[in-house]
Amino acid sequence: MSLDYERIKLAAADYGKDMNAFLRKMISIPSESAEEKEVAHCIKEEMEKLGFDKVEIDGLGNVLGWIGEGDKIMALDGHIDTVGIGNRDNWTHDPYEGYEDDEIIYGRGGSDQEGGVCSAVYAGKIMKDLDLIPKGYRVLVVGSVMEEDCDGLCWQYIYNKDKIVPEFVISTEPTDGGIYRGQRGRMEIRVDVRGISCHGSAPERGDNAIMKMADIIQDVRALNNNGCEDSTMIRGLVKMLDPKYNPDHYEDARFLGRGSCTISQIYFTSPSRCAVADSCAISIDRRMTAGETWEGCLEEIRGLPAVKKYGDDVKVSMYMYDRPSWTGEVYETESYFPTWINKESAAHVQMLIDAHHALYGTERTGAPSSMSTRTGRPLTDKWTFSTNGVSIQGRYGIPCVGFGPGAESQAHAPNEITWKQDLVTCAAMYVTALNLYDESKKTDDVSVYRGGKTDNDIQ
Repeated sequence: MSLDYERIKLAAADYGKDMNAFLRKMISIPSESAEEKEVAHCIKEEMEKLGFDKVEIDGLGNVLGWIGEGDKIMALDGHIDTVGIGNRDNWTHDPYEGYEDDEIIYGRGGSDQEGGVCSAVYAGKIMKDLDLIPKGYRVLVVGSVMEEDCDGLCWQYIYNKDKIVPEFVISTEPTDGGIYRGQRGRMEIRVDVRGISCHGSAPERGDNAIMKMADIIQDVRALNNNGCEDSTMIRGLVKMLDPKYNPDHYEDARFLGRGSCTISQIYFTSPSRCAVADSCAISIDRRMTAGETWEGCLEEIRGLPAVKKYGDDVKVSMYMYDRPSWTGEVYETESYFPTWINKESAAHVQMLIDAHHALYGTERTGAPSSMSTRTGRPLTDKWTFSTNGVSIQGRYGIPCVGFGPGAESQAHAPNEITWKQDLVTCAAMYVTALNLYDESKKTDDVSVYRGGKTDNDIQ
């Protein structure tokens, strides 16, 4: 297919001011997880204004905008929830009022990741304007909910409840000018320790759960920090980069980066401040690289010396998630978010590479102020953080690839910004890539690695 690349770039640039205004409108609406109702309707109204063929909000609260009439589906996904603002004193300007100058837009959600939603919506408009809806396909633009709370939950609902299975999905999460073909997975682990309370004046009469947990915490730290020499009692997670411990996937692990674990929360119960604590619990944020499984991560904690030392007084489990969405829908799932990597040669990855080469060349591009972090990095790379791809490809094997405005470094940080040029670049890229997709090159083995499902029956 012959495309007029300059015409596509010009069309995207012509909508630059409209995209800036739309993004600033979204930023102005606080929209933390499970509180996205107002921003969801804002996006729905924008899609309707731009002439999408059909716009709907599903039972969980995801916004689904459709163009085209084909039997098969190409999807663009961006989550519409943001994290909170944290300490307001860390922001130099109002995080929701924000501001813009010639190069950037300031405010919570600009990079993570309402900017991606903005570019995807306007890509749909450009495809309609230029009659570039790929033949035989419908294009679905998804504004997904609750990603910050439970990444991928939205697509579990879309897959299982809405019964939508696209040919592939482009994630519009921020990629700092790169094309991203994978990410580490993660899971949320809870460790509970039982104790027996007594008066604090005679602690030997009780069994202090916090003291027992202190030993376990030291072991968790060792698991993250230690090396993997044979003489090490607790071999560190760096071991998965070594072919000795990860013979099938050490190269994939080196691409993604090593796994990690950190303690993110701690809880306790005690009758009073002058009593021995009778329970203690911690949450562990466990990042998973290629070759690590959900069962293995749980067993790794269960096998720590301090956990084994305290025996039946310790319980190690995976969190479940059951928070109601803004519509009131409860879709319970496990807090497991599978790792995934695509082949660089996969058709849905190659379409973005081909589009970038045709529009912008072989190097990452961006606004002048963003290029200091982009120059010299590979065009095709991976995310450090987690995305909805954990369900799209990690869980269900639907091909997924990432290209989105903004930068990971801006995510969850005070004084968040995104770049106006990125909005334009991404809109042009989405239009071009969808039209360069070569279905004849599609294969069933696009995944280099994916974590897959657990044995829980989630419908």
